[in-house]
Amino acid sequence: MRYAIVIEKAHGNFSAYVPDLPGCVVTGDSESEVESLIREAIEFHLSGLREDGLAIPSPSSKVEYVDVAV
Repeated sequence: MRYAIVIEKAHGNFSAYVPDLPGCVVTGDSESEVESLIREAIEFHLSGLREDGLAIPSPSSKVEYVDVAV
């Protein structure tokens, strides 16, 4: 499966979350660290859903960029 992730720069660190998996959130010192951590978090999250007998949400979020004049 391929899930969209959002990476944000915070005060002194980075965070990432998965819009299609509420509660699947990580923080780290760098973008590369949160990319690695969010991959692990997604796998852990999906494993927990399977163990609990819950449905795995299909990826449905779409990421696009919009150009605007400033």
